[in-house]
Amino acid sequence: MTSSISRRRFLSQSGMLVGSSAIGTSLLLQGCGGSGPAVVASENERPKLPSGIQFGDVSDNSAIIWGRSDRKAQMIVEYDTSDRFGNASRIVGPIASDATDFTTRVDLSGLPAGQTMFVRVRYVDPDNAKIESETVSGQFRTTPAASGTRSVRFHWSGDQCGQGWGINTDFGGMKIYEAMRVRDPDFFIHNGDTVYADGPIQAEVKAENGQLWRNIVTEEVSKVAETLKEFRGRHSYNMMDANFRKFAAQVPQIWQWDDHEVTNNYSDAKNLPADTRYTEKSIATLTERGRRAFLEYAPMRYYKQGEPRRIYRTISHGPLLDVFVVDMRTYRGPNSTNLQTVEDATSAFLGSAQIDWLIAGLKASTATWKVISADMPIGLNVGDGKDAQGNALWEALANGNDGVPLGRELEMARLLSAIKSVPNVVWITTDVHYCAAHYYDPAKAKYTNFSPFWEFVAGPMNAGSFGPGTLDMTFGPTVVFSKAPPIQASSPFAGYQFFGEANIDPQTKAMTVELFNLDGVSQFRQTIPAAGV
Repeated sequence: MTSSISRRRFLSQSGMLVGSSAIGTSLLLQGCGGSGPAVVASENERPKLPSGIQFGDVSDNSAIIWGRSDRKAQMIVEYDTSDRFGNASRIVGPIASDATDFTTRVDLSGLPAGQTMFVRVRYVDPDNAKIESETVSGQFRTTPAASGTRSVRFHWSGDQCGQGWGINTDFGGMKIYEAMRVRDPDFFIHNGDTVYADGPIQAEVKAENGQLWRNIVTEEVSKVAETLKEFRGRHSYNMMDANFRKFAAQVPQIWQWDDHEVTNNYSDAKNLPADTRYTEKSIATLTERGRRAFLEYAPMRYYKQGEPRRIYRTISHGPLLDVFVVDMRTYRGPNSTNLQTVEDATSAFLGSAQIDWLIAGLKASTATWKVISADMPIGLNVGDGKDAQGNALWEALANGNDGVPLGRELEMARLLSAIKSVPNVVWITTDVHYCAAHYYDPAKAKYTNFSPFWEFVAGPMNAGSFGPGTLDMTFGPTVVFSKAPPIQASSPFAGYQFFGEANIDPQTKAMTVELFNLDGVSQFRQTIPAAGV
């Protein structure tokens, strides 16, 4: 459930009930301070926040505040520009219910630009306002105003809890989150494969070094996800990690998805009858359940226009940066030999509507830098087996053919040509489970009607490591840097887990991109001067 709130409508001033439902007057009269319960109640009576809190899709004046209760309870959000909460605003938000797996969110608006906001979230029994949960606190920064001169730092990564590598407390849990948190980014882009719904997690897995990896295991993650409960359990499992909860209470997030939120390499044409792990063979049913669970747990703003469950969107971050979050999964045609000579439904990847949106947004952007967050790389060959005739099938854009654009490459060629005059466009991605820096140069390409650009690859976060992949030369990529494991499917023990960081200097306007491992050690650094400044 979502409640959309303006700072000018907080309860301490207006006395109005804001949210999806009302509660008794006694709750409205309670103070904002303190984190203890209103009365002495047993722990069993008090709501819990098993997944912590999250902040998402933050702008210069708005933010999503997300939380999850363990039972029916009313969300209460307090926020202030001081951690002393001396002038706190308080919002009575939605009632958590099993309809959304007890997840709730409040959409705050009217916030001050370029300001650190301090937040407290708790849940209250709607039938007894004197019984409440503990209070979970956090903070985030709103984006700079149009006239702001603050630098920008953001992180990205993806591919989480895949290949059976789950939460191992002996290892320190998903400690890549702590490595990112201590670097204090303005926000984090979860680039896709937020869960591995098709990857069972067992209690023990033997790693490449002979060590035993010991996972926390829940019923929902012990098999492939088929029911809505199991898809939801994948997301709640990741949030059991203490590193993630600490990170999410400090760093705003931007979520997007890829295939493993549903099943490996899925599209509407995915065929499951031969996969004996699944009793539910309908890809449409699995997609609906996976998408619903993703949207319930993602701290993202829902759209109110024609496509309310749309994932692609623009997040502006002041005068220096616009982030274009794309969806390479929902609108694609089937994985094929990817050699079509004209664009049609079978060669679609982003789809015409999303391509048009992206072109228009990039051309209209006045930000210095335009970052396209893509859930799959452009030039890396990502296969999906072979057809009955032995022809290679392709999961991403590239088709293993170094010639002129064919198949899904036709759509990319149209996009790159349309934005040829748009300066300072950078692509970021994950998906392939190693880190890399690629430079696309029309002088080395078979298709030349585009401007040169960088693509940076990060990930995985807590999953198996693979790579490196091979490149398709249609758009002229060069591997400037890559780091991949010597043993395929290496565990997190091996250390080949990566996140990316971008810093934008407010004076020079240059962007510096750096790739880090899970211990926060730099692997590669590239500074890109801003054109036209």
